Amino acid sequence: MRSSDVSEASDEELILRLQADRHDPRPFEVLVRRHQGFVLANCRTISRSPSDAEDLAQEVFVKAYFGLRRFEHRAQFQSWLRRIKVNHCLNFLRKTRGQVMVGLSETGDADIAQLSTPAHIETTLDGDDERQRIVAVLDTMTETLRVPLLLRDADGMSYEEIATQLGIGLSAVKMRIKRGREEFKKRYQPADAAPMDGAFDNAQAPDFSEHS
Repeated sequence: MRSSDVSEASDEELILRLQADRHDPRPFEVLVRRHQGFVLANCRTISRSPSDAEDLAQEVFVKAYFGLRRFEHRAQFQSWLRRIKVNHCLNFLRKTRGQVMVGLSETGDADIAQLSTPAHIETTLDGDDERQRIVAVLDTMTETLRVPLLLRDADGMSYEEIATQLGIGLSAVKMRIKRGREEFKKRYQPADAAPMDGAFDNAQAPDFSEHS
């Protein structure tokens, strides 16, 4: 099989080739190149750990590779990969930080503020300024608000899916996402200091994929 044939094949065709022949690594290498940007960026924003993000992304692809034999083609590969990434990053948070989701009904605003990391907006932002600024603002938010917000507005998960993933009620999910959007809008300052329009809103969400 020519290299050009592999690189031009669709995700579904690449998976079918991998399922038929596990000895040819080229189809999976193409899948990794296509999707590593969004996986790495999302691992970074969910984990809030640049030093761990690359390892997390690599582990996500390892899990995906060994799980491909069970892939049934009922969903797009990127959607399936996104679920692996979400599960893996949430498990990372649980293992490294104990109970991640602080119940908003069980703590006051003062306590929530104490859990926040101090703002560290970068003073020099080159190239993809907006994406970096967005990530910097997300880093200042508590996991209670940041993680549900990312799962909804960056990963496109339904409220029901988020409730299942986090083990909390549907009403709690909706409240946290609403408060997360409000908190993000209060903290976000675009380069020209104009009001932010649309990011982390119901209609639009910022793009967290790495730019090539």
